[in-house]
Order: sequence, then structure tokens, then C-alpha cells
Amino acid sequence: MQDPIPMRYPTLDIRGSICALATPFAPDGALDLPAFARLLDHQLAGGTQALVVAGSTGEAHMLEHDEFDRLLSFAVEHVAGRVPVVAGTGEAGTAKTVAATRRAKALGADAALVVTPYYVRPTQEGMRRHFLEVAEHGGLPVVLYNVPSRTACDLLPETVAQLAGHPAIVGIKEARADAGRIAALAELARPDFVYLSGDDGTAGQAMLAGAAGTVSVVANLVPRAFRALCDAATAGDRAAAARCDDALAPLVQALNCAPNPIAVKAGLPELGLGSALPRLPLVELAEGADRARLREALSSLASLAHAA
Repeated sequence: MQDPIPMRYPTLDIRGSICALATPFAPDGALDLPAFARLLDHQLAGGTQALVVAGSTGEAHMLEHDEFDRLLSFAVEHVAGRVPVVAGTGEAGTAKTVAATRRAKALGADAALVVTPYYVRPTQEGMRRHFLEVAEHGGLPVVLYNVPSRTACDLLPETVAQLAGHPAIVGIKEARADAGRIAALAELARPDFVYLSGDDGTAGQAMLAGAAGTVSVVANLVPRAFRALCDAATAGDRAAAARCDDALAPLVQALNCAPNPIAVKAGLPELGLGSALPRLPLVELAEGADRARLREALSSLASLAHAA
């Protein structure tokens, strides 16, 4: 184990509009790095302020170790320091998570997004000790990630409060969308510990309540529109945030037609950003009403952007 991290990361700025990147695959199932480059450029041109590589939207658990390495190193090189690159390094086991976080550091990531251990259903004490091990020995600043609908465990605000004091734990992505959880996490936010929404549908509400930004799925497709929402909501402009929310709502609803990232990947070819293919056990969104609704929502947002 390497030495514990003794300090905060004052130059790290993970806030605002953050995209949880999809991972484009070629027709033969291999990584499509040219498409990934287009997706990265689409984000940078649209004002995205940080990027998550190999998170759940990026099908992290369907990537081989060498693919994780190639994808992350490609992103770091392509982005070239223009915005922070955050690597998804969470595993069900603590030792594996520490190892993945060390690997991400070696590849140039700026921070690690670490999901609660899935499937094994740890206690609050188990999760507290898990995250402390990663913070002490992973070598990167850690953003906690709580998404109970996927992991079958819920990192409670009181546990987050205990973890927030560690110098290497710099924030949390909270995907629970209920008002009580939003309020509880907003109370924990401070300059060196950010609260980030992990739910596109309630992102505006969370940011108006005190979240510093949102890790977004919909931003893959419409980064400029999502940046506008983040700017308005984090500035406390309720009227502008409501207008942005209303414009984004049809697309957010369209993406809820299938488990993430099936629907958002169906939007990639509409924008020339890669194929719609996920990896098994996920399957491509079939042609039909859901895909038509997605195209219509994308077309509507494009028309609004053009009119503006």
C-alpha cells in the first residue's frame, strides 16, 4: 500500500455540466476510438466541464482491462487538460477498486468516480471502510457514487458526512432523486466537498437546492443545452432553469424507455457520434415508437438551438 494522501486537491474543479460518457463500439464489437474522439469533441464544443470515462453509462463492466486502459488513456490524451477526466473505478470488492483506481492514476485520470459496492450489499460500516481504503491507497481524489437502483445498497447521508472529512474524498454523485435526499446532501456541501446530482430528471431541482453540478447521461447528446441548464440552476436563476428543464424534458423522458445506456446509445448515430450497439447482455434499442420518440426529441432540441 502506498502512503495515505495528506492533502485536499485545491486545483481540482469538478462541478457544473459533467458528462457520463457512453463508449462507442464498432460493428465488430471493438472499441471505436474515432467515434469516441468525435464524442469527446462534441462535449468540449458544447461546454461540458468534466468528463466521466468508463462509468456505468460507459459500460465499464463490459470492458476488458486493456480496453479500460486504452479508452482512458485516449481520453486523457485527446482532452489534453482542457477539462478534468474522471475514471469510473468502482468494483464490488475493495482491493479490486483500489487496484483500478491506481491504474486510472497511472493512465492520467484527474479523479475517480467510485460506485458503492454492488451486489454484495455491504453495511454502512462496510461502505465507510471501503471508501476510506480507496481514498487512502488509490492515489486519486475520490468522488463517491450512490445509485441504489443499480447496486442494491444505499450510502446514507450520515455515512457520507463521516467520509466527507477525508482529504481525498472530494464529493458525491447522488442518483436518488427524492426531495429528502437532495436536501440532506445539499447540507453536506462545502467548497472542498461537492454534491453532484446523478439524475437528469431532477438535476435542475438538485442544483437549485445546492448541488454544484450534475453527472449527466443526456449530455452525451445535447451538451450545450445541458450546460445551459447547469449554468442557470447553479446561479439560482429559477426561471431560466425551468425553461431549460422544459426544453430537455422530452429527451430525458425518451431516454427512460430502456435501461441506461441502451437509449442514449441509440441517439449516437443520429448525431454521427458512433453506433447504437451496446455489449451483451444489453441489446440495441429496437426500431419502433421509442426510437421514433427519441429522434423527435433530438430534432426538437436541434430546432430550438438553431432558433436561438
